[in-house]
Amino acid sequence: MSTLDSRGADLGKDLDATVRARRELGEDYDSALVDSFLEKVEQRIDDTVDRRVRRHLAEQQMAAARGGRPSRSADSWAERFGFALVSLVLAIPLSAIGGAFGGMSGIVATWIGVVGVNAAQAVRANPELLTARGRRPAGDDEH
Repeated sequence: MSTLDSRGADLGKDLDATVRARRELGEDYDSALVDSFLEKVEQRIDDTVDRRVRRHLAEQQMAAARGGRPSRSADSWAERFGFALVSLVLAIPLSAIGGAFGGMSGIVATWIGVVGVNAAQAVRANPELLTARGRRPAGDDEH
């Protein structure tokens, strides 16, 4: 089982425990239970961002030590895929929370957030997506 799979499984277990606790404790503790679960999700996101920042800084330092420019490996296909995968894994428990507390509108809001985060990541990695210059006609292969 990969690290990503184990983190997703841990989040699933945390969500399951939160839902069971809500059933046992009743609606009076909804806010506290949701806050607790969201703190765990936030901590996992923070840990992931910290690892990425450290890796990116190390790559920049290595490139500077070699006398070259920093590589764009931080925007590699694998990292973009990993970001999308992590966001989808986190979307599952967040959808369950949104559905439990907000019904269909909670689920829709969750998925708007997931799409928004992925769109922001895509634009950050490829700012030319927002400009007309970044759009080429079909069949225009420069590379």
